[in-house]
Amino acid sequence: MQQRERSPSESLFWPVVWAVGLHVLMFGLLFVSFAFAPDLPPARPIVQATLYQLKSQSQATTQTNQKIAGEAKKTAAPQFETEQLEQKKAEQEKQAQAEAQKQQAAKAAEQKKVEEARKADATKKAEADAAAKAAEQKKLADVAKVKAALEADKKKAADAEAKKKAAEDAKKKAAEEAKKKAAADAAKKKAAEDAKKKANAQAAERKAVEDKKAAALAELLSDDTERQQALAETQGDQVAGSLDDLIVKLVSEQWRRPPSARNGMSVEVLIEMLPDGTITNASVSRSSGDSPFDSSAVQAVRNVGRIAEMQQLDRATFDRLYRQRRAVFKPEDLGL
Repeated sequence: MQQRERSPSESLFWPVVWAVGLHVLMFGLLFVSFAFAPDLPPARPIVQATLYQLKSQSQATTQTNQKIAGEAKKTAAPQFETEQLEQKKAEQEKQAQAEAQKQQAAKAAEQKKVEEARKADATKKAEADAAAKAAEQKKLADVAKVKAALEADKKKAADAEAKKKAAEDAKKKAAEEAKKKAAADAAKKKAAEDAKKKANAQAAERKAVEDKKAAALAELLSDDTERQQALAETQGDQVAGSLDDLIVKLVSEQWRRPPSARNGMSVEVLIEMLPDGTITNASVSRSSGDSPFDSSAVQAVRNVGRIAEMQQLDRATFDRLYRQRRAVFKPEDLGL
């Protein structure tokens, strides 16, 4: 631990104390010597005393002076030595203090130099680190820039490829759609042709049957009235069967299926018509048990409005069969 440096007042305190003490001691000795001095002879005339003193001092005075001088010398010698020692000691302490201050200053200067060197090294290191960090950041920025450019090129190529693929897919899909449409149109055309052929065949068949029946009827007209009536009723029943199928077909086209309709249901509807085929009324004669389905069947019959084919029947057959006709409708018959 470094010793505390003494101030100048502290370094001079003890020498002053010693000097004052020595002076007090010296004055005490002088006082004692004067107190115990021998008695002098009676005084002589002034002239004689003066002459005597000029020639030589008395023995007592000489002894006293010698004693005082000796005591003073004796007293002054240690005091002088003490003062010399104190002064030397003070000079040594001052030199030591100066040397310590010099060493301390040198040490402080060295420490300051080391600190400045350390700070300079730290500054250089910080600058080097900053430069390295800046270089690293620049390098990373350059790498990121190159990477971004590569990603942009890659994305651009991917977008171009995706657009090309989308165009090819759209073209392929359009070709497939066109092919499907062509196939559908061909199938539809073929179905229409087949339906037309079938309808023509059915019409030709019906015509042939009707012609055959007409021929048979003409043949029967030459017979008795009963056979003619029976043939007419038979022909009317056949025509009625065809009209019943027509009624179901027309009603199914107008029917709107309710959510509650299920297979297995059946409703009987009473249809009232005029001879020209106009439907004047429709009502439920036997319910299916499901009110929405019954109502949908009645509404579908009413929406038909008029069945022109009824004009094919003679009045008697119409009045007997279709002025009031009961028809049974089922969901499966109506297209469920």
